[in-house]
Amino acid sequence: MPSDIRTSRQNVRNTSNHKKVKKILSGMIVPIIIAVIWQCIGTLELVTQIVLPTPWDIVLAAKNLLASGLLLTHLKVSFIRAAVGFIIGGGLGLFFGTLVGLSTRSEHLLDPSLQMIRTVPHLAVTPLFILWFGLGDTSKVLLIALGAFFPLYVNTFLGIRRVDAKLFDVARILEFSKWKRMKLLILPAALPNILLGVRLSLGAAWLSLVVAELMGSTEGVGYMIMDARQFSNTDIVFVGIIIFALVGKLTDSLVRLMEHHFLKWQDTYRGGA
Repeated sequence: MPSDIRTSRQNVRNTSNHKKVKKILSGMIVPIIIAVIWQCIGTLELVTQIVLPTPWDIVLAAKNLLASGLLLTHLKVSFIRAAVGFIIGGGLGLFFGTLVGLSTRSEHLLDPSLQMIRTVPHLAVTPLFILWFGLGDTSKVLLIALGAFFPLYVNTFLGIRRVDAKLFDVARILEFSKWKRMKLLILPAALPNILLGVRLSLGAAWLSLVVAELMGSTEGVGYMIMDARQFSNTDIVFVGIIIFALVGKLTDSLVRLMEHHFLKWQDTYRGGA
């Protein structure tokens, strides 16, 4: 009997691993097709390399940047900026979203002003940040924090407000303390929205990083792209763009793993075959 159980568990694991591999391979089909067509266009010289370098040229450029150490240096600077900005902006967004979501008085006091600021484009406030804080890391980190703030703020607020009111009635009957009510009722119910806010906030942080580094910088992936553009090194420009895409996808996948771990209790529709 124990042998049968072990065999059954092994079969389940094998099936699960097979599905994961199949899912990864399915996601790679479109990029591979695009890369093949792209390479053919470059090989046939239908478009000049200055306008559209081939994928192989981009790989070689990335290899040279790695060998020189420049790529890792710029990536490290950008990653630190994005991480610090996200921690500041996302942390404040979570705090104020919780505060406004739990209190109508705070909502009436703060939400109108925050919603008004949310509609201001990043490009409009970037010159102001440069005037106030200079061209150093402070202005860039604060600009990233501004971009990361609102997705988490809005989704935390909406997540709390969408908690079933009957749960609060039950908590009142059971005489839950505020902390117990927050821990056992509000947080689990609002967690799907909060994690969605984290995903959107991370994406906004990377977008803000691009804006910040393109407007004025001496290091970072955005600076590498601008410097390459000035010398018509289009292959290096594509290296920077691909780095932003890959790191953004990696951070998004990490949050999705968190969603899978913390939201196992959800029984939602996952799409058909």
